Amino acid sequence: MTALPNSIDDTLALLRAHDYIAERSLATALFLALKMGRPLFLEGEAGVGKTEIAKVAARALDRKLLRLQCYEGLDVASAVYEWNYPRQMIEIRLAEAAGETSRDQLGKGIFSERFLIKRPLLEALSTSDGAAPVLLIDELDRTDEPFEAYLLEVLADWQVSIPEIGTIRAAQPPIVVITSNRTREIHDAVKRRCLYHWVNYPDAQRELEILRRKAPGVGERLAREIVAFVQKLRGMDLFKLPGIAETIDWAQALTALNALALDPHTISDTLGVLLKYQDDIARVQGSEAAAILNRVKAELASETQ
Repeated sequence: MTALPNSIDDTLALLRAHDYIAERSLATALFLALKMGRPLFLEGEAGVGKTEIAKVAARALDRKLLRLQCYEGLDVASAVYEWNYPRQMIEIRLAEAAGETSRDQLGKGIFSERFLIKRPLLEALSTSDGAAPVLLIDELDRTDEPFEAYLLEVLADWQVSIPEIGTIRAAQPPIVVITSNRTREIHDAVKRRCLYHWVNYPDAQRELEILRRKAPGVGERLAREIVAFVQKLRGMDLFKLPGIAETIDWAQALTALNALALDPHTISDTLGVLLKYQDDIARVQGSEAAAILNRVKAELASETQ
């Protein structure tokens, strides 16, 4: 288990050592969340690295990562716990065969922790090895409001109430990262319990550094053109702007095609790697892609002069 960072600079260095190039404001939010023992609520567009920060934090701090992937209809049985009914039925049959008929005694036996199936939230609170895990609650905006209400007990008191057993409290609170793509607003009661940070798209310099780390096989000229082109796309009114993940995928795809530089034909043929909606692709490919590329090449040429 790696010790928690002692400063913002240490946090930046820790993330960078695991190939996460963070802006200082994000490193500050993470450092404070670790220092204060508060959940970190990350909001932003899809593909900007919100989920990755939890994965990198778990690796960097040598902690177990527990991920709760949220979706519409998520309930307690999937997120917190459920009883192992098949094992309970077997236990009942064995008790009956042995002549044990006391209902109270049997009830206490089958409603115990050995018949409890722990889901991510309960598992995060039940860790007993001395190293608090990293709990990633991913895309909370996909769940329903009742689940948010249930989550308040966990975030406020680090505990879960199970009617048959009682209250289970964390000996050491987990490191919690909550993400949201903002498809709907999360209730203020949840946000108040967290430190908040909006994760934005990276600027050209940081995205180029990310690309060098994540796709080291991409040539320098191609990498610069890719980043400049993607930065131009993010200034357009598209249905879904490309995230960092799409930039990396596009760079790797172009490298697989042995491309040394961008050209209009290759851009049009590979836009499906970068853009995920047909309306966006139709708007960009062809003459628009050529015009963007001309501006990119002109700007890069002026930078080298």
